[in-house]
Amino acid sequence: MEALKMIEKAKNINWKYDAGADVLYISIGEPKNAEGIDIGDGIISRVDTDSKEIVGLTILNFSARTLNSMKKA
Repeated sequence: MEALKMIEKAKNINWKYDAGADVLYISIGEPKNAEGIDIGDGIISRVDTDSKEIVGLTILNFSARTLNSMKKA
């Protein structure tokens, strides 16, 4: 299995929430083109195919997940 690189201390985390789609987009640095890899449970890891660095995450059904978790707590 090929290793992925993790950026340890990112200075610039960007995020955007799409309320209509209930999707949270998180980018390390400025958003850029990347390959999406479904890692399960509605979470997509975005990987720069050249550097093999994880450059972001996409979380589907973010608000619904958060509210569900709060009800369980």
